[in-house]
Amino acid sequence: MLFFPNCYSAESAGFRACKRCHPNESFVAPHIELVQQVCNFLTAQLDNPPTLEQLAQHFSRSPYHLQRTFKRIVGVTPKQYAEAQRLQRFKAELKEGVNVTNALYEAGYTSSSCVYEQVNSKLGMTPKNYQLDGKGMFISYTVVSGTLGYLLVAMTEKGVCAIKLGDDAEKLELLLQAEFRKAEIQRDDTAHQEWIQAILSFIAAEQPHLDLPLDIRGTAFQIQVWQALQRIPYGETRTYQDIAREVGTNAVRAVGSACGANPVALIIPCHRVLRSDGSLGGYEWGLERKRKLLELEKKGLV
Repeated sequence: MLFFPNCYSAESAGFRACKRCHPNESFVAPHIELVQQVCNFLTAQLDNPPTLEQLAQHFSRSPYHLQRTFKRIVGVTPKQYAEAQRLQRFKAELKEGVNVTNALYEAGYTSSSCVYEQVNSKLGMTPKNYQLDGKGMFISYTVVSGTLGYLLVAMTEKGVCAIKLGDDAEKLELLLQAEFRKAEIQRDDTAHQEWIQAILSFIAAEQPHLDLPLDIRGTAFQIQVWQALQRIPYGETRTYQDIAREVGTNAVRAVGSACGANPVALIIPCHRVLRSDGSLGGYEWGLERKRKLLELEKKGLV
C-alpha cells in the first residue's frame, strides 16, 4: 500500500482521483455559483469595471478571498477577465463593421489611447487590420528541412508570428495561408537568417535558449500559460497539472488547450509538458517529434 502527503503527489505518480466522489472538487464546487455571479456582474459592468475592493464589497467577501477563489476556478483575475470580455466585445464590434472609434466606446474603452496602448498587443495587429482579417499585414516566411522534417517560420516586422513542423512543406504553407487569410504573404528565404539559424541550432541541441521577438495573439489565460511554458528550464519537463498550479487554476484541460493553441512551437516549448503519468500527452506536430525534441534536449545537457 502506498501513501502520499497530498493529491498532487499521488497524481504525479500516475494515480487519478476517484471519479465517483471527485475529491479534487471539494474546493471548487461550492464556489462555482459565486464565480458565475461575479462573471455575470463583470460582463454587465464593462463600461465602468469595478475595482477588486468594490467587487468584494458587492459580494460580501474579502478582496483576497474573492480574487483567490476567482483565479483558482477561472484561471485569471477578475480584472483580467473583465479586460478579456471588453476585448471580445471590441473585436465583435469590429467584425460587424463598426468603425474603430465607435467600436472602442461601445466596448467600454474611455479613449483611443487605451486601444493603441492595451489592445494592439493582444490583437497582434492594429484594430483596423484586425477588422480586415489582417489585410494590410505583410508576412514573410521560409521553409527549411532538418531532423524534425520541414520547419516553416513566418515573420512580421515585429517578430516571429508562426512556427510549424511537418512532413509536407506545401501543407505547412497552406496552413499559414489559412491562418492569415487576408495578409500579404511572401516566401523569402533570405529574411532574418539569424532567427532561422537560432531555431535550427536549438533543434540540434547546440543552443539551449531561444530569445526571439514574437508577434502573437492570445487570450489573457493563454498568455499566462505560454509564459509559464517559457519558464520551464531546458531539458526539464512539467505536467499539465504543474502548469495549472503555476497559473493558479485547477483547469488542467484548459491548460492543455492553451498548449495546443501555441502559435510558435519551440520558442514557446509546449513539448516540455507531459501528462501526470509521464506519458507524452498531445502535440500538434506529432508525438514522434515531441519525443525526439525531449531526447535532443536531454542529450544537450550532457
